[in-house]
Amino acid sequence: MSILVCGPMATISHPAFRILIEQFGGCDEYFTEMINAGTLLTGGPFEKYYIDPAPVPSKIVWQLTGHDTENIKAAAQKLAALPGIGIDINMGCSAPDIYRYGAGIAWMLKDRSETQEMVKAVRSVVPADKRLSVKLRLGDDNFTDDGFFDFCDMLVGEGVELLTLHPRTKKEKLVRPPRYEYCQRLAQRYKGRVPVYLNGNVKDKASYQNAVSRCPDVAGVMISRAAVQKPWIFKVVSTSSTTTTIPAVVEPVETTLNMESLCLDYITLIEQYQPPEFWKTRLQRFFTYFCQNFKFSHYAQTQFVNAKDIPDLEQKLADFFDKCPEEKIKTVFY
Repeated sequence: MSILVCGPMATISHPAFRILIEQFGGCDEYFTEMINAGTLLTGGPFEKYYIDPAPVPSKIVWQLTGHDTENIKAAAQKLAALPGIGIDINMGCSAPDIYRYGAGIAWMLKDRSETQEMVKAVRSVVPADKRLSVKLRLGDDNFTDDGFFDFCDMLVGEGVELLTLHPRTKKEKLVRPPRYEYCQRLAQRYKGRVPVYLNGNVKDKASYQNAVSRCPDVAGVMISRAAVQKPWIFKVVSTSSTTTTIPAVVEPVETTLNMESLCLDYITLIEQYQPPEFWKTRLQRFFTYFCQNFKFSHYAQTQFVNAKDIPDLEQKLADFFDKCPEEKIKTVFY
């Protein structure tokens, strides 16, 4: 069984969401949302919320982003003093504002010596008992195999101990199938030395089985958006057989979920673990994905995402489940 990892997602990967996942059995590792090095160092008013490791500090991986070596190094040193597995440098985010800032995937496209200097600097302040990892993509659309693997060799040579690959290029969108073969080739390249995690398009038991069958040497599978829609997904895929010959016969366990109660409980968690200034955006982002569970998903999403505040959202939830009582109870098979 591969290690199961909850991926970093802006406005999602915070304690409230981790608590929700843990209620369904949890996963092995939780990557935080990107922590901006400069803002962390200047002590912004909300930074304490970004570095809260609740509820499972031992499973936390602090994901760091930034555009210059000095700040990333200093921020890594600060994060390394916190509980958790270690530090992850984001070199995969291709959002235009992140890329133009010189962060995320920009580190794959800068002069190699600049990126190498940054990684070396971070490695120097991450203690031996903490892991240094990098999450990356394949590169720009004109990437070459030699260029990609040489870049990864540089990372490993500078002490990076784990790589998470989202096997798409800078401009490729989620509608394009991920190139899983690169995850497998990367895992084979460092087999026995540096583990590789696969990230991309795992959304249920079938897609998980497809990914691990195509990449048998990856050490872990990272799931992001699908975990927001289905917080129970790690429980579902953890029952999957990874054998490629005769699959194990496992009787599925049927569980019923009260979706209205789940929604209301999550709102309470947001109020407890996020500042009031964040409540609306965090809930909007969550319900954008979670509403995909409903038959009338577009209607539900429109209602919930456009709620003006929490009392309005709670009322819209009550109205929705009154109008659509069949949506209230969901059956899940583990």
